[in-house]
Amino acid sequence: MTDIAQTPLAFLDAEGRLLSPVYKGQVSPDMYAFRGELALKFAEKLSDEARPPEIKLDQVMMTAPVHGMAISFFAGFGVSLEHLGLLRDLLADKLNSSGRYFFFAGNLDISKRYRIVLGSATFWVLPLDEATVYNEMLELLGIDRGDLKKLDTAGKLRVIAEKAIGFRDAWPEISFDEGLRIMGPVKIKENRPV
Repeated sequence: MTDIAQTPLAFLDAEGRLLSPVYKGQVSPDMYAFRGELALKFAEKLSDEARPPEIKLDQVMMTAPVHGMAISFFAGFGVSLEHLGLLRDLLADKLNSSGRYFFFAGNLDISKRYRIVLGSATFWVLPLDEATVYNEMLELLGIDRGDLKKLDTAGKLRVIAEKAIGFRDAWPEISFDEGLRIMGPVKIKENRPV
């Protein structure tokens, strides 16, 4: 059994950023996955008290190759596009041009979809209306829900990540700064699922 320490997710785990795991483990002999929440910015810690993160991404799914250098697939929801900048800063050298990265922004017009290139990585940025990141990814990638019925969580994550690698849609490309200018106000939605 492979340990997370042998993957590009090791530093996230060591820093306590992988929160509320629905799944954390291998999805194949050469692939490790996490599904849960990702802490982007920690609240100031006073003495030994445990405090929730100041900023986090919800409904995160990501995979990384065992003994690899970069995260191969990422999808997650942030209430604001601004949080994409924090994600880029956090993951920095763990992102590359061959990975597939999807950011669902809570303040994006529901009729818009963009590509934002940050360093060597391309993020496909889209809204999350009433559904979940999981359901949106199934629809975006054309995965039939029936094909996943008999799979466990690891199997479902593996199928989504493998299908995402072939994703190529050429949505309009904008800069991160341009995206910040056109984003609307943050919409707070209660009880978002993991």
